[in-house]
Amino acid sequence: MVDAVERATGKLPLLVANDPEAKSWHPGITVISDVMPNCGCLGGIYTALTHEPGPVLIVAWDMPFLTPQLLAALMSEATGHDVYLPESLGPREVEPLCGVYGRGCASPILMSLGARQFEATSFHSAIRLGTMPVRSVRRFGDPERLFFNVNEAADLERAERLLTA
Repeated sequence: MVDAVERATGKLPLLVANDPEAKSWHPGITVISDVMPNCGCLGGIYTALTHEPGPVLIVAWDMPFLTPQLLAALMSEATGHDVYLPESLGPREVEPLCGVYGRGCASPILMSLGARQFEATSFHSAIRLGTMPVRSVRRFGDPERLFFNVNEAADLERAERLLTA
């Protein structure tokens, strides 16, 4: 993921994490803590928006198969949207932890956080949401693989098998 973001943007990503060990996860990476702790991924997205001046590419740390080409396409197509996300095959319809978030979504996110609505899509009805159709996502690979998350030991084993396949 770090390599894909760096290749797509030309710089190392900013990592929003509260784990004291986070600074050791990747050399040279800047780590900041949530400005509103205990608010899940949405709190992390809000933190990134308050730290960076322009649209922010948000990528989950645990998505090892994202490509720089997909990330670059998301950034180039995000114009005119507060949030621009790829469509997926999963239960959510979009991948909220892989997309471009503009300044226009900061206030709606803050309202969701204040209402204790921490789902990453909880504010979507209040913003201009754009999506990259799943058929376009497929230009960059299989969506199931691209958005694969490593959350448990079994996921890591599967990811390693996918890498060697």
